[in-house]
Amino acid sequence: MCGIHLLLSRSENRRESIVRMMRAGQHRGPDHSSWTMASDEILIAANRLKTLDLRVEANQPLFDEDSGAFLSWNGFLYNYQDLRNQLISEGLTFKSTSDGEVLLNWLIKKGKDGVKYVQGMYAFAFVQGTNILLGRDPVGMKSLYFASDGDTLACSSECRSLLASGCFPRKLDSAQISPYFYLRHALPNATFYSGIEEIAPGELREIEWGAATPESSIRSINVSRPAQKLSLDSFEEVLTDAVLKHLHADVPVGMILSGGADSSLLYQLWHQETGTPLPSFTVGFEHSYNGQYRDAEFASRLANKYRGEHQELRLTPEWVLENWPEYINTLDQPVGDSAGFLTWAIAQQARESVKILISGVGADELFAGYNRHQAFKTYLRHPNFWQKAAPLLQRIPFTGRKLQKFTASLQPTVQRTFMNFSALSPLPEGLATQLDPMYPLRNGDLKAALDWDRRVYLVQDLLKIHDNACMAYGIEGRAPFLDWQVLEFADRLSEQELLDASPKFWVKSILKKHGMDQFANRKKLGFGLPLKEWLTGHPGFRSAVLSSVKEFGKIHNDLVPLEWREMVRQPEKYLGEHFLLLFNIFLLSGWINANRL
Repeated sequence: MCGIHLLLSRSENRRESIVRMMRAGQHRGPDHSSWTMASDEILIAANRLKTLDLRVEANQPLFDEDSGAFLSWNGFLYNYQDLRNQLISEGLTFKSTSDGEVLLNWLIKKGKDGVKYVQGMYAFAFVQGTNILLGRDPVGMKSLYFASDGDTLACSSECRSLLASGCFPRKLDSAQISPYFYLRHALPNATFYSGIEEIAPGELREIEWGAATPESSIRSINVSRPAQKLSLDSFEEVLTDAVLKHLHADVPVGMILSGGADSSLLYQLWHQETGTPLPSFTVGFEHSYNGQYRDAEFASRLANKYRGEHQELRLTPEWVLENWPEYINTLDQPVGDSAGFLTWAIAQQARESVKILISGVGADELFAGYNRHQAFKTYLRHPNFWQKAAPLLQRIPFTGRKLQKFTASLQPTVQRTFMNFSALSPLPEGLATQLDPMYPLRNGDLKAALDWDRRVYLVQDLLKIHDNACMAYGIEGRAPFLDWQVLEFADRLSEQELLDASPKFWVKSILKKHGMDQFANRKKLGFGLPLKEWLTGHPGFRSAVLSSVKEFGKIHNDLVPLEWREMVRQPEKYLGEHFLLLFNIFLLSGWINANRL
């Protein structure tokens, strides 16, 4: 994994600008940094994190003398050996064993149309003459940001590098604050910086330097017709292959263990195939809070079962507050999810011993593992009943938080109902109207809902916090559940199979097959800080959060949605019901202040 930077400019200061971009991204690739001029006005740079072929021949930016092509890229190609063998059969020779050199030669040989054969997590900038091709993987694993002011074009792995160039103003996009209250993040493909956009997952953006308008196309993963029966054995085979591919590296690899089904299954499959334990990492707390926070206990059980080296970091409210400013300073974009802090703390712990961290992210979005998916199944069994009953149910003073969320989320359409299920609270009409065109159109209401979670929640929340946390300490994050073959397997499941299946049936069934019932049968719990318990039971933590929320309300009151203005004025009245939103505002306020916006 790396940081990539591209600058197209006629400015006299363009050389200084690309150097500043590169230096701002050094944490992403601490092993080697370099920049070069593809032409007088096209400058390209990279910060390299060495994971495959540690020699200088694999350093970036990569250059091919015969074609004059340059490549800076970030990621890992799952099928690079297959692509390499095909190129060798066509007469090419290689200087290194890196997947980056494979991608460079593949793009030279196959061009834009050849990207559809590339499987992996990636973002790249490819330059040949005055033609530039920017690409991002269809899953959205790797980020790529773009800015233009007419005379200057630039892209980078992070917004901070674009701003470091000095070519673009540092200005808050205030239009993203209202969506943040409901989605936990900016709108898809937008950022909190005015004038900076995010290249969409699967997008290929072609630029002819000097031409008027870039051309873009969106590529999705092509799901072929099933070549095998969708059995548990075939799923185990596909996932095992994904695990082996993702753990392939020339540097030490470790795993984030939550003690839940997903990461436990990945660890088990690896050990089953290799007999080799993995270094593993987790976080825990001083109290389990009535059994709600037992991740560390179950993670330790798994590591002990396979006699693996295991590190556990115990978090307290005091430790979180002490380290909070440092965490905020590592955030390229604010995401209201306390799992980001946990992952960051794990990466900080792991950096001394590994350079790649494996996680179980993605399984819930593939196999309907979240509580909202089960609620949506309940709704889909009798949608007409629920829609007619909604007005009456919403007037009944239920006390259960989940039941309140369910009834408040019901809308006249299936689409709007699930968008509400996915949000922190029901979406206002204006925001829902903005999001409507992004909702997937496909056969099957549940499959469309899972697609929505993969396009929005997975990309804008989970993958962003995972990348940000790992990259803060020069670690590559990988996610075997998001391997292309696993995605294809999940997409072949019919609507009825998903509706009939218990939560994450495929994952849990393999665990049970191997005698790991205790991990399969764990109640689904979120990976995050015990926010409600700390806000109600720890005066220091409560004071820090509430004072930050009040300050945010005073400064940005006009940007706060009307329904939440009373909360930012008197947040102490909302500790029990809206603890997640209070934390999210605490994070956003700190990020805005740290970035002088």
